[in-house]
Amino acid sequence: MSTLPSVAWIGLGIMGSPMAENLLKAGYAVTGYTLEQAKLERLTAAGGSAAASVAEAVRDADVVITMVPASPQVEAVAYGPDGILANARPGALLIDMSSITPRTSVELAAAAKEKGLRVLDAPVSGGEAGAVEAVLSIMVGGDRADFDAALPLFEALGKTVVRCGPHGAGQTVKAANQLIVAVNIQACAEAVVFLEKSGVDLAAALDVLNGGLAGSTVLSRKKDNFLARDFRPGFRIDLHHKDMGIVTDAARSVGAALPVGAVVAQLIGSLSAQGDGGLDHSALLRSVERLSGQPV
Repeated sequence: MSTLPSVAWIGLGIMGSPMAENLLKAGYAVTGYTLEQAKLERLTAAGGSAAASVAEAVRDADVVITMVPASPQVEAVAYGPDGILANARPGALLIDMSSITPRTSVELAAAAKEKGLRVLDAPVSGGEAGAVEAVLSIMVGGDRADFDAALPLFEALGKTVVRCGPHGAGQTVKAANQLIVAVNIQACAEAVVFLEKSGVDLAAALDVLNGGLAGSTVLSRKKDNFLARDFRPGFRIDLHHKDMGIVTDAARSVGAALPVGAVVAQLIGSLSAQGDGGLDHSALLRSVERLSGQPV
């Protein structure tokens, strides 16, 4: 019998499925719930168990992990008679790895405490590739003791795991992460169009740029997307649109100006409005191409 804590995993999307599978590979018993039957079948094929509801998934779990798109979905699975708070056993640790507002995380932690549950907010960065390769960056908010208890589990999912402060701190750092990523992708997209219109060998140019100060994880990860115009979703425009709303709202609440971030947030929003929301966020290139009079 494994001495590792049993895990309930709620949300088996692009990120959640490979992350749950990495816990299985590390020896954890994982019971999953999601709305898509095919994702449940994928989990069971990897050695996990499928539940028919949130309540069933969490009832006997030591750790409950949620990985869903946004604050409304976190609230939907957490609250109510069929939700996590009403059905998880006292003392269980709830780890929300979704990207949501810091306020939602703080409110969830307070509500869970009344039910005898511990909570960490632990959003991630690294995209689908980072989830598959278990090299995610995990930024955590919550009590130190709960972080220490969860650290072995986090280390099965990511490479960089840092407690950033109290409840909500993980989400605040994730918001900053999404700001940096969005601005970086936009800069890369503008450089790609500039280089192509100048007649430069794009592949060669991106290689040399990535070897210098202009190099970044974003450029390394998205270079092939730009070259091949391959915008199959690793992280969808619509999700980054949601995240830019989080960071602009959070920045407004603390009085921080985000002049460049505000422009990029509008460009991401325009892509979503033009029907590109299901594409990878490297599709910011399409916006620059449209503005530059190029066909997309």
